[in-house]
Amino acid sequence: MSSKKAKTKTTKKRPQRATSNVFAMFDQSQIQEFKEAFNMIDQNRDGFIDKEDLHDMLASLGKNPTDEYLDAMMNEAPGPINFTMF
Repeated sequence: MSSKKAKTKTTKKRPQRATSNVFAMFDQSQIQEFKEAFNMIDQNRDGFIDKEDLHDMLASLGKNPTDEYLDAMMNEAPGPINFTMF
């Protein structure tokens, strides 16, 4: 029975490895551009893009997004938007 539990643990770890390899698809200059874009949006520099960050970024572009619009954007993400999720 313990071998079955070990197999289950191994299976659960595979998706984490797959997401950590997402950067392998891009070269270093592309990753740097992504970091710069992320940092421009992350106005409060907490490492996550939140509703206020989105509002500030869109306002800097001359837009006036509604709360409903911002909530809809945030709800499209499966969780907090950090650099890897971005």
